[in-house]
Amino acid sequence: MTQTPTRPHADPDSRARKPRLTEGWAGVRNAWRTLTSMRTALVLLFLLALAALPGALLPQRSLNQRLVDDYFAQYPQLAPLLDRVGAFDVFAAPWFAAIYLLLMVSLVGCVLPRTVDDARALRAVPVATPRNLARLPHHGRAVLDSDVDDAAAAVRGRLRGWRVAERTEDGGVRTISAEKGYLREVGNLVFHLSLVGLLLGFAAGKLFGYEGQVIVLSNGGQFCNTGILGYDSFRAGIRVDGTELHPFCVRVDGFSAEYLPTGQADRFDAALSYQTGADLAAGRVEQWRSFPLAVNNPLRVDGARVYLLGHGYAPIFTVTFPNGEQRTGDIQWRPVDLTTLLSEGATKFEPPGVTDDEQRRTGQLAITGLLAPTTSGGDVVTSVFPEARDPEVAVDVLRGDLGLDDGRGQSIFEIDQAKVDSGELVRVARANLVPGQELALDDGTVVRFDGLRDWVNLQISHDPGQVYVLGFAVTMLLGLGASLGVRRRRFWARLTPSERPGTTVVELGGLARTDRAGYGEEFDRLRAEVLRDPQTDRSEKDS
Repeated sequence: MTQTPTRPHADPDSRARKPRLTEGWAGVRNAWRTLTSMRTALVLLFLLALAALPGALLPQRSLNQRLVDDYFAQYPQLAPLLDRVGAFDVFAAPWFAAIYLLLMVSLVGCVLPRTVDDARALRAVPVATPRNLARLPHHGRAVLDSDVDDAAAAVRGRLRGWRVAERTEDGGVRTISAEKGYLREVGNLVFHLSLVGLLLGFAAGKLFGYEGQVIVLSNGGQFCNTGILGYDSFRAGIRVDGTELHPFCVRVDGFSAEYLPTGQADRFDAALSYQTGADLAAGRVEQWRSFPLAVNNPLRVDGARVYLLGHGYAPIFTVTFPNGEQRTGDIQWRPVDLTTLLSEGATKFEPPGVTDDEQRRTGQLAITGLLAPTTSGGDVVTSVFPEARDPEVAVDVLRGDLGLDDGRGQSIFEIDQAKVDSGELVRVARANLVPGQELALDDGTVVRFDGLRDWVNLQISHDPGQVYVLGFAVTMLLGLGASLGVRRRRFWARLTPSERPGTTVVELGGLARTDRAGYGEEFDRLRAEVLRDPQTDRSEKDS
């Protein structure tokens, strides 16, 4: 008797869990395949370009906070809605970073497996000769008065530069397979890998780069890149805390500008001197290098680039206090009209030689108003040209507590309006002044307008990924050119011994793997060279 063994009962929980695990794994696998498909990569690339449009159409806080404030003033209802979705800081928005990250994952998951496949294909031998060469788009046949070995040597001699594989079949038949144009796949692969490298280079710039702007007065004004406190505005990368900036110093020795008759700027030039980090470390503080800074000619020093963005004017005021001491102020004023450089600002002074804190605090002066580089004349001061041909200022002089001792930061371009509203700041004089004119206050203080001083707006940018971005951009263009310009084509020959000794039947076939344009002429040339036999007229050609 035989006894059929009983199968142990399966755990019902395990049977329930296994399909769930299988379904869950299948879902993850399908999601990964969808994400790493070329179609998804193209869709994400389109979405990234679409998401970057608000950064080009709307003002960005990282570039110009003032334009953002003006947009809020012009569109008080729309601007808050756009601000909620990060439209004024697009490239730092979470949704933009999500699209960027998904695109990176998609490209890497799509390109790397293809890299492995193409690397294997580049090492592979040409495929075997098809059985019926007459069915190919390009073919030919002839009987040559030579044996198989001589015919094979003749075919190989015409295939220089091709990858050739020779095989032997039954009955003494010999086949030759040749392929050319592998550079097309290499170019396509280089293009996609360079695109990934390009995105990584941009990411490195966002992580480890920084960008800041600073206004420096001409005729000796200096700026040193030693900390973020020296900047007027600073935008740091995610991995930059501002404590390890590359140190260097620049000095603006002079500035010149040329304008068209319409007032449009034609040329900006700044005579710049600079010291590298090595100079500062070695203590060579008196050694300065000269550089002609221009709009399209930035200074490159210690991995950073110094750009000339624009310029403006700083009015020079000399205040003579009742005790005879003088103080001179030349703080930059900001343009309110970029066409004529009509500017506004506030130059602030503290009374010298005053030891009493209350008296010093209440005796502070502020000179505010408008500056016209080329005045229109009349009671209302306005500018008609951006060059300093006939400067004039319309100033209000205020006395009182400017809030300089409050410990709070305040703009150098304006005074605290709350101080004026509370009566802590009181206007004591108003006048229009041209260079050399003075204004006397009620306590004997004299304010003199001495003229103008140019200032330049510099932008310092540090991007460690810029070299890689340039390199990958070049290789991407080279790869694209190779993938579009190189044709992948195949050539086969079957050499069969003929019934008449000493002759060989030669069959040829050709196929273009991509675009057939141009391969017909090349195949005809190869066919003519291979099948040419001056001793026989039994050539049969079919194309």
